[in-house]
Amino acid sequence: MFDKIKFLLKRPFRIPVILITRFIPSFRFMYETYDYQCRANFSFWFKQKVLNIGGNKMAYWPVHWTSTVYDADKIVVGVGSCPGFTGGAYITGTGGLTIGDYCIFAKNLVIVTANHNVYDIRERIPSPVKIGSYCWLGAGAKIMPGVVLGDFTIVAAGAVVTKSFEKGYCVLGGIPAKVISELDPDKCVRFEHKHKYIGYIKQEKFAAFRKKKLKL
Repeated sequence: MFDKIKFLLKRPFRIPVILITRFIPSFRFMYETYDYQCRANFSFWFKQKVLNIGGNKMAYWPVHWTSTVYDADKIVVGVGSCPGFTGGAYITGTGGLTIGDYCIFAKNLVIVTANHNVYDIRERIPSPVKIGSYCWLGAGAKIMPGVVLGDFTIVAAGAVVTKSFEKGYCVLGGIPAKVISELDPDKCVRFEHKHKYIGYIKQEKFAAFRKKKLKL
């Protein structure tokens, strides 16, 4: 508890922010996720959802103002997964993007879910991307249209993934990416957060949100 109070006191507005994040239900995610990888303090939330700095207001998860997310209503993210949170990302939901639980994303990530018709570049061809749970996408990694990655897939920095690796439990690297190492499934840890949020939304409320707001 003391660590939580110290953390919140460092933020702007101090006591008012503590009261807002602790006692107003719609802001409680700031208090309950303060030590999680996918977290957002009041300043971060305000820049994204109120000021719309970076143009990512429609994303329902924390997205850094230097990242770009298109068609957020066609993106489904899991618990504790926030693509674009670390900045410099380019993510499209045009063709449909699904991301599992507890994934981590480094800076300058690219995920593309549609391509152009080579004979008529005005036409965009949707091609959904699916990323499993407990994946780690390194700095500058690029995931191309139609790719499916299984659980516990690690994509090395700068790798360009052009085909699917549905089995997961591997490390990918290179251009185009290939398996450079296998992971032992028995050693892979499926942890869970005490407080489960899908972006800014409590997990138990997400199904209703998805039905009402999302197109995927």
